[in-house]
Amino acid sequence: MMTKLPGGALASRPLHFFWLMDCSGSMAGEKIQQLNFAVKEAIPEMQKVATENPNAQVFVRAIAFANGAQWHISQPTPINDFRWRDLRAQGVTDMGRALQLVAGALSVEQMPPRGLPPVLVLISDGHPTDDFNTGLKALMAEPWGKKAVRIAIAIGDDADHDVLQKFIGHPEIAPLSAHNPADLVKFIKWASTAVLKAASAPATQMSAQGASGASAPTTNVPLPAPPAPSDEVDDVW
Repeated sequence: MMTKLPGGALASRPLHFFWLMDCSGSMAGEKIQQLNFAVKEAIPEMQKVATENPNAQVFVRAIAFANGAQWHISQPTPINDFRWRDLRAQGVTDMGRALQLVAGALSVEQMPPRGLPPVLVLISDGHPTDDFNTGLKALMAEPWGKKAVRIAIAIGDDADHDVLQKFIGHPEIAPLSAHNPADLVKFIKWASTAVLKAASAPATQMSAQGASGASAPTTNVPLPAPPAPSDEVDDVW
């Protein structure tokens, strides 16, 4: 049986949400400005989703990758305390290193045993300039990495959709393609609210625990359909 709070509610469980952000030189200018804007716009909506579902405790972190990868926000921050710091763009696209970095954070030693499936949102406008496959292998070697809900957003025509599809690792979930600022804002808001809501739903908690009562991460998270791209826009990447 699941642990109950007084009054019969399900005990809240931690859900870790990670942004993996491409900050390479090709993102300079409008792309990085719109990326920063889109995340800031999404934060209040994320807070609302978390408030409406007290069964989950949402913690947010962010990784920036360009010449190497580093934590942009390193500590698991409760969503109600989360504040975004603007990213800057320069350098190459060391996406593989970003996956290795998040893999370390998703190790069994670092993650709570009774947590919900983590959510990873990868955003990129280019091709990896390092060893992507080694990074993905490190991520998938971690039980929580393998079972995470993985979403990818491609910015512009130059993004490597094949690599992003490998990151997602699900045949029915394709990378989202943002070709303008409006779509980027729309897709980031969807990834950070609709996906978060699905991953933090009580049904997900039930499946995460398993029939025996033992903790077990799961990818059995039914995701809502993403929003459609804009039909008519003047500003196209």
